[in-house]
Amino acid sequence: MIRFLKRYIKSLGFWGLGLLLSLGSLLVIAANSIATTTESSGTTYQLNGFQAAVLGFVQGATEFIPISSTAHLKAVPVFLGWGDPGVAFSAIIQLGSIGAVLWYFWSDLSQITQGMVKAIAKSDYKSQDFRLALGIAIGTIPIVVFGLGIKLFVPDFDNSPLRSMTSIAIASIIMGLLLGFAESLGNHQRNFQDLTTKDGIIVGLAQALAIIPGVSRSGSTMTAGLFNNLQRATAARFSFLLGIPAITLAGLVELKDLLEAGIQNSELVPIIVGLISSAIFSYLAIAWLIKFLQKRSTWVFVWYRLGFGIFILVALAIKR
Repeated sequence: MIRFLKRYIKSLGFWGLGLLLSLGSLLVIAANSIATTTESSGTTYQLNGFQAAVLGFVQGATEFIPISSTAHLKAVPVFLGWGDPGVAFSAIIQLGSIGAVLWYFWSDLSQITQGMVKAIAKSDYKSQDFRLALGIAIGTIPIVVFGLGIKLFVPDFDNSPLRSMTSIAIASIIMGLLLGFAESLGNHQRNFQDLTTKDGIIVGLAQALAIIPGVSRSGSTMTAGLFNNLQRATAARFSFLLGIPAITLAGLVELKDLLEAGIQNSELVPIIVGLISSAIFSYLAIAWLIKFLQKRSTWVFVWYRLGFGIFILVALAIKR
């Protein structure tokens, strides 16, 4: 057991260990307020600057790591007694994550965009840049369709049973198991140059599952990529690039709704703090994860997801 723990800690690296310890500490502290916490009150609460900074950290640290940022943004504040920050706040601070991923992958995005334009000009539709851009575009369609469908036909999605703590726990456990199967069954041989439009379609369909809190957008897309025999780092990199349009659109839609409803002065500071915190920790998470997956497997995230889901179910059982 001691040898296993030593190998586990060594495999995470300094930043990864700090990340999981920080998230774990939040959950342990949260357990102390379990008796006074309701599973789903249907009420959202206004956050202060400190709370927004903490949730920015949670968003940034979990958006691109396959453990579900939505689940943690729901679970952590609820367990800490802060209440549910709501879909709008969660989606808006995702814009900080988008800024981070654009910054980190700016050279890749420039190359893909320029390559796509050149390919169209030359009618070279077999170009790798064109196929990759097309795959990202097509792969974005499913989550946009599902997202618009929920926006139009499920107006009270904030209070949907799918956003309950029980649903989040179950989704986390199921997706953890699927990630474990993908890790075990995939051959992890295909690299970034092997990506095709087909990969965009398959991974894009998996991305649509992220509408369900607890599934994890990066988790579902990386799982699909591993099942499709992509290398671990390639699956993560493609997941990040594919997520740019979807996360941006979700954040902009919620920002538009918030601006139309009007932002009070007291709400402005927490939003800005959350955005900055989210951007910083998102960038660190992206850099760490790609480096981590170049040499390590995804098993640490499988076990974390299983533990996270079980923790929530046990906490809810104790509360009842």
